[in-house]
Amino acid sequence: MNKFGLTTEEASKALSEQGNNALTQPPRETFWDKLWENFKDPIIRILILALLVNVVFVYMGHGDWIETMGIFLAIILATFVSTYSEYSNENAFQKLQEEASRIRCKVWRDGEPVELHIDDIVVGDAVILEAGDKVPVDGILLDGDVKLDQAALNGESKEAHKLIAPPDFTWGDGTIDFLDEHKLFRGSVVVEGQGIMQAVKIGDSSIYGQLTQELKDDERDSPLKLKLKGLAHHISQFGYAGGVLIALAVMLHKAYLYGDFGAYFANTPLLLSDLVQAVILGIIIIVMAVPEGLPLMIAIVSSLNMKKMLRDNVLVRKLVGIETAGSLNLLFTDKTGTITKGKLEVVRFITGDRQEYPAFDVLPAKLKAFTYQNVVLNTSAAVSDGAMVGGNMTERALSNYVGSYRMEEMLHRDKFIPFNSANKYSWAAVSGNGERYCLAKGAPEKLILQTSHYWDAEGNRQPLTEEMKKTLDDRMLELAADAIRMLALCTYESDIEGDELPADGLTLVGILGIRDEVRPEAIEAIAEVQDAGVQIVMITGDRRETAVAIAKDAGLLQRPNELVWTSAELAEMSDEQVKLELHKLRVVARALPMDKSRLVRLAQEMNLVVGMTGDGVNDSPALKKADVGFAMGSGTEVAKEAGDIVILDDNFLSIKQAILYGRTIYNSICKFIVFQLTINFSAVAINFIAPFIGIDKPLTITQILWINLVMDTLAALAFGGEPALEKYLREKPKDRSAPIVSKKMLYTITMGGVYMTFIAILFYKSSYVDHLFRNAPDHIYTYTGFFCTYIFMAVANGFNVRVSGLNLLEHIDKNKGFLNVMALIVAIQVLLTYVGGRILRTTPLNLHEWSVVVLFGLSIIVVDLLRKSVCQMLEKK
Repeated sequence: MNKFGLTTEEASKALSEQGNNALTQPPRETFWDKLWENFKDPIIRILILALLVNVVFVYMGHGDWIETMGIFLAIILATFVSTYSEYSNENAFQKLQEEASRIRCKVWRDGEPVELHIDDIVVGDAVILEAGDKVPVDGILLDGDVKLDQAALNGESKEAHKLIAPPDFTWGDGTIDFLDEHKLFRGSVVVEGQGIMQAVKIGDSSIYGQLTQELKDDERDSPLKLKLKGLAHHISQFGYAGGVLIALAVMLHKAYLYGDFGAYFANTPLLLSDLVQAVILGIIIIVMAVPEGLPLMIAIVSSLNMKKMLRDNVLVRKLVGIETAGSLNLLFTDKTGTITKGKLEVVRFITGDRQEYPAFDVLPAKLKAFTYQNVVLNTSAAVSDGAMVGGNMTERALSNYVGSYRMEEMLHRDKFIPFNSANKYSWAAVSGNGERYCLAKGAPEKLILQTSHYWDAEGNRQPLTEEMKKTLDDRMLELAADAIRMLALCTYESDIEGDELPADGLTLVGILGIRDEVRPEAIEAIAEVQDAGVQIVMITGDRRETAVAIAKDAGLLQRPNELVWTSAELAEMSDEQVKLELHKLRVVARALPMDKSRLVRLAQEMNLVVGMTGDGVNDSPALKKADVGFAMGSGTEVAKEAGDIVILDDNFLSIKQAILYGRTIYNSICKFIVFQLTINFSAVAINFIAPFIGIDKPLTITQILWINLVMDTLAALAFGGEPALEKYLREKPKDRSAPIVSKKMLYTITMGGVYMTFIAILFYKSSYVDHLFRNAPDHIYTYTGFFCTYIFMAVANGFNVRVSGLNLLEHIDKNKGFLNVMALIVAIQVLLTYVGGRILRTTPLNLHEWSVVVLFGLSIIVVDLLRKSVCQMLEKK
C-alpha cells in the first residue's frame, strides 16, 4: 500500500466535515435579469412614462394609437436588441468555460491511484502531479521534485521550484507567499518533474477560490450610463416645461381669438374641448422632446461594432464594456503575453572572444554543432528524431532556436545529470564518431568560473583569459539590464567521475541571451493609446530590473519623472500618497493580487475611468472591479469570467482596437443626439412661439408624430453604422462625470434648432415665401411645402452632424447605410404628399414648388458650413 493518501472512509469523513473542492460560482444573470436591468435605463424610463400617458389618452379617445405603438416598439426593440446581444455572447462564452473546466485528477485512494473530477478532491487527499498538470488545490509537496509555472497567480514568468515539505511543516496564518518552496497553489502548472502533493486548502478556501469569490462585488455605473442619466434628467425637465408652457400658450391663444376672456372661460364645453386639445399637444411635445430612438441607436451601434470587433479578435461579453473602453483614462496592463510575446526566445549568441551572432543559422559550423548537441542531448525533455518534445519554457526556447537543423550522425548520450539548484547546471556525457566528451549547460556565473578555454569561429580551442572573462561579465551585465537572461554552453574533453563538473578545464562554446521579447505591434499600439490620452501602467510579478527594461522597450518609460514601484514600496504608501503620485506611475514590479485591486479602487476614487488587463486568477478581482476588464483569451477561466471583454489573441493591439471602437460608439451616439435634439428643440420652439405670433398649428399632431417616429427609428439605423476612425484616438478621454452634451454640441443643437424655427416662421409669416407656392384659401401648398422643407432640413442636417469638417461626404463609403436611410426618408416624405391628404395636411406639389422646398431644405447645410468655418478660425486663433 502506498504511504500517501486517504482511505474511502477517511475521504467520506473529510467530505462531510470540510466539503469538496468545488468553487462557488459567481451569480449569473438570466435573460430576464438582463432584460429587467435594461428597462432601468433612464431614457427607457421616460419612454415608459410617455407610453403610459399615451395609453390613457388613447383610452379616453383623444390620443393617437400609431404614436403609442411607435413608442412601445421603440422600447421593446431597444431593450431586446441589447439584451439578446449580451445574452447570446454570454451563452457562447459559458460553453467555452464549461469545456475548459472539465479537469480530472489522479489521487491515491485506498493505496491505489484513481481518477477523480477536480471537484471531488477533499482535504488530505494525495494528488499525483506530472508535467503538464494543473495543480487542483492548495497544498504541500509530500514526494518528488517539481517546477511550477505560477504566472496565472503572481504574474511572474520565472518557474518556481518546489521541494518536499519537512514533517513538522505547517501551513501558517494564511499569508500569501507564492515563493514558499514547499507550498503549491491551485491554478499553477507543472512544467517539469513529478510528485505527490497533499491537499490542505480546497475549493473556496484556496487562494484561487478566494479570488473567485471577490468577483461577486457590485459593479458601478459605466460613464455612458451616468451621462445618459444626466441627459434624461435635462430632457425630461425641458419636455415637461415645454409641454406645460405650450399648453398654456394654446389656451391663451384660443381665449384671445375668442375675443372675450371672461366669456371664453365661462363657456365650459368649449373650454374643456380646447383644454383637452391643449393638453394632448403638450403631451405630444413632451414625447417629442424624448429621443426614443436613442436606446435603440445605442443597442444597434453596440451590436454592429461587437461583430466588427470579433473580426479583430475582441470578444465583447458585456455591451457596457465597449461603451466604457472609449472613456478610459487609465489602463493597468499585464506584461507577459500582452506587451511581450509570452514565450522565451534566444536573441543573442556570444562567443568567448565577444563575437555576437543574431541567429543560429549564422553560427560557425563547430559552434553550431556543439550548440545543437547541447540542446537535444543535455536535457531532461524527451527527444524524438533529433527534435525536442515538451520541456520547460527555457528548453522550448532552445528547441525553437535550433529549429529544423539536424546532424547527419547523432552522438549517443551515455550519462545525464539533470539541473539542480545547488550546482545550477546540467551535463551529459556523449560518444560517437570515435569521440567522447561532455556537454554542459547552465548559469554563466557558475560555469565561466570553471572554464579555461573557448571555441573560436574556426573551431579551435583558445585560452580564455581572466581579462576576457571580465569583458564577458561586463557584457552580461549590460544584457541583464535589458531583461535578457543568460545561459552558458560548454564542453569538457575528458571523462568525469561522479556527478559534478570539474572546477577547471571547461571550454566555452558560447553564451545564449534569452528573453521574452516585446511584441513589435504592441509598441505602436501603446504609443497610439498614450496619444489618445490614456495613462498605461504595466503591472508584473517580475523583478524591478526586468520590468523596467521591458517598459523602456515598450515605450512606457520615457521621462525621468515617471515612477516605478515595487509591491513592497506600494504597501508602505498611504492611499493619499498613492493618489498624489498615481499620474506619474508607469510600472509596478513584484506585484501581488491585492496591489491591483487597491490601485483600481484608488483610481476610481479619483473619478478616473479605469481599465485592467489580465489572464491569471490573480488578476480576476481587479478585472471585475475595473470599469472595463480586458481578459486574455489564453488566460484562466476565472479571469475570463471576470472580464467584460476577452482579447482572443492576447495582443495589446486588440486592446487599442477596443478603445477605438468604444470611442466610435460614443461619437456615433453624440452625432445622433445632436441630430435628434436639433429636431426636438426646433419642434418645441416652433409650437411654443406659434400661438404668440398668430400661427395656428404650424405642425399638426400627426405631422409631429410622423417626424418623431421616423426620425427616431430610421436615423438610429443611419448613425449606427458609422465607421471606426483612427482620428478618434487623438481625442482626449471624456471626463466620467462630464455631461454627454458638450458645449460644442449644445451650440450646434441651438444653432440648428433656431435656424429651423426661423424657416418655419418665414414660411408662415412671409408673403414672399407664400407667393412661391400656388395660391389656395387654406394655404395648403405653403403648409405642405413647409412640412417637406422641415423633413428635408432634418435630413440635410444629418449630413452636417455626421462629420466635424467641411467635407460632408467624408468616409461615406464606409457607411453606405446612412445614404440609404436618408434616401428612404426623402422618398417616404415625397410619397406622403400624394397619399397624406387631410390626415397629414399635405397635397401634391409641382416641380417649381419642389425646387423651393429643396433649396430651403439644403440651406441648413450652408448655415452649418459657415458655423464650422467660424469655429475652425476661432480654434486656430
